[in-house]
Amino acid sequence: MAGELNGRTVAILAADGVEQVELVEPRRALTEAGARVELVSLKAGSIQAMNGDIEPADRFDVDREVAGVGVDDYDALVVPGGTVNPDNLRADSDAVSFVRDFVAGGKPVAAICHGPWILVEADVVRGRTVTSYPSIRTDIRNAGGTVVEEEVVTDHGVTTSRDPGDLPAFCARIVREFAG
Repeated sequence: MAGELNGRTVAILAADGVEQVELVEPRRALTEAGARVELVSLKAGSIQAMNGDIEPADRFDVDREVAGVGVDDYDALVVPGGTVNPDNLRADSDAVSFVRDFVAGGKPVAAICHGPWILVEADVVRGRTVTSYPSIRTDIRNAGGTVVEEEVVTDHGVTTSRDPGDLPAFCARIVREFAG
């Protein structure tokens, strides 16, 4: 149903190396539901997306730098995957604080594939049930999270999915959660 996110503003936090489909599909679903979506990144300009982590895809213009935004600017947050993207994000203190503040403020957050790496860095998986790409599950467990093998999981405002194959379920869930 169109319009369930009218009046809501959503940040997609991404950097160079983002998996293109994990940026494009959630953005499309959120926009079609009526949300205003902004691409927030580590620096101004554009970011390089990838296909399958190894093939350069499109470049995407950054709307705002993470150092210049705050949780009060947005109603919800999405962190796409790709191996390099969340690794770049978790090395940036402004990006980590942005994610931590979202969760602490009780605003909905969603991450797919390798995206939960920044949730680990922000210390917000402790006590939560999440899913992710298999290669980062040990990191999640070591950070106090419980990992399950499901296409989409929501626990206390944090929604996670495993990989691009889960995008239909992920997109439907984030629209529902962000409308909540």
